[in-house]
Amino acid sequence: MNKNLIPLTLGGLGIGITEFVMMGLLPDIATDLKVSIPEAGHLISAYALGVVIGAPLLIMIAGKYPPKKILIALMVMFTAFNAFSAFAPTFDTLFIARLLSGLPHGAFFGVGSVVASRIAEKGKAAQAVSLMFMGLTIANILGVPLGTFIGHNFSWRISFAVVVFVGLVTLLFLKLWLPALPATENRDLKSELSFFKKRDAWIIIFMISIGTGGLFTWYSYIAPLMTIVAGFSANAVTYILMLAGVGMFIGNYLGGKLADRFSPAKASAVLLIAMVVTLVIVHFLSFNQPLALIMTFITGAVAFALASPIQMLMIQSAKGSEMLAASASQASFNIGNALGAFFGGLPLVYGFDYTSPAYVGAAMALVGAFFAFWLIKRNTLKSPEEQVASKSEYVPMH
Repeated sequence: MNKNLIPLTLGGLGIGITEFVMMGLLPDIATDLKVSIPEAGHLISAYALGVVIGAPLLIMIAGKYPPKKILIALMVMFTAFNAFSAFAPTFDTLFIARLLSGLPHGAFFGVGSVVASRIAEKGKAAQAVSLMFMGLTIANILGVPLGTFIGHNFSWRISFAVVVFVGLVTLLFLKLWLPALPATENRDLKSELSFFKKRDAWIIIFMISIGTGGLFTWYSYIAPLMTIVAGFSANAVTYILMLAGVGMFIGNYLGGKLADRFSPAKASAVLLIAMVVTLVIVHFLSFNQPLALIMTFITGAVAFALASPIQMLMIQSAKGSEMLAASASQASFNIGNALGAFFGGLPLVYGFDYTSPAYVGAAMALVGAFFAFWLIKRNTLKSPEEQVASKSEYVPMH
């Protein structure tokens, strides 16, 4: 692994822990702050809202500075706001802290994706981006279970202190190892924002927002799916989540190779179709424990294999607006998080069992695949001159 990418992986680890550990800490936080578990669930929404707001806004504000300075500033914000979370005295202050903690999330991955692709070896840009997202998968394998254990047995505040520690280590490695790439010359914010006037931009945004929602219809309700449907004990859920994390780790790596081997658009389309098939199988096989475990691994792998292809798809479609576009893809991913949890919960409200969210997820992934194939068709129909221009829009800096 290129040591210059390690600071980005560490940043992904810290972000992954703070984003996903909240789901396991809700009962502890609810008890400590004297609110109901559904009320505590608003803390998850607060973080997602922070990502959606902060991703494009912070890039528009900071985009004129060198990427290294931007990433250091974002990690300072991330560390400070998670420290605020650890010491928040009331539910309302914790809600604000979670909202603020989400602000640097999308911008960090947006800038980090561009940096990773620029310092990558020729033809391996997507694999370099996948190494940054590897931090998220490691968080799901080790960080989230550890944070949940600490929260259950000691204090949820210590779990956030762990995130603060990871943030401080990330800052050190950003300072020491991240190359100092130059800032964008003659930056024109109005020109950058014109990216959102392109039809391709909105096709990709809809693809991510709806298609990746398929992951979250499954992941949001994985605990009751495994305990109520598959019949595992509540104590086994931690290990099942670790298994899903291992799948995400491997899938993330393979997704980067797929995007480099073929193209980000083709890789995204194929993986979204694979998600459709996988979620339908989950619906039918979750009653069998061994098969449910196998599908947990496979579903995690297929879902996270999308991470680097969709990020590279955004970067390659945005000449002169790479950081803004890459951050917008992270905002879209979190919209997918919210939509997946909401739509996946609807059949449960109407009395269907916990396998039903998988069908909703399959439908969302199918819609995402439609947008991916539409994008491929649009690019295929371009004139030879337009195709040459499109291919030259993004040239990595080595």
